[in-house]
Amino acid sequence: MELFAAMMNVIQTAIIAIGVGLSLYGGINLMEGYGGDNPASKSQGIKQMMAGGGIALIGSVVVPMLSGLFG
Repeated sequence: MELFAAMMNVIQTAIIAIGVGLSLYGGINLMEGYGGDNPASKSQGIKQMMAGGGIALIGSVVVPMLSGLFG
């Protein structure tokens, strides 16, 4: 069971890291859109930020619930 718990911890960390990375990339796109006055880039940036936040939230809330279900 220790191996399962360690694997779930690694999976949780990876999912959160992917979400944070996507949010940062979205923030860069958002700032780039404001700098170049490009509405399409601003829209894409905010969507990426929200999606990254959702992925990070899933990683921090849902994965521990699943590990408790199986562990």
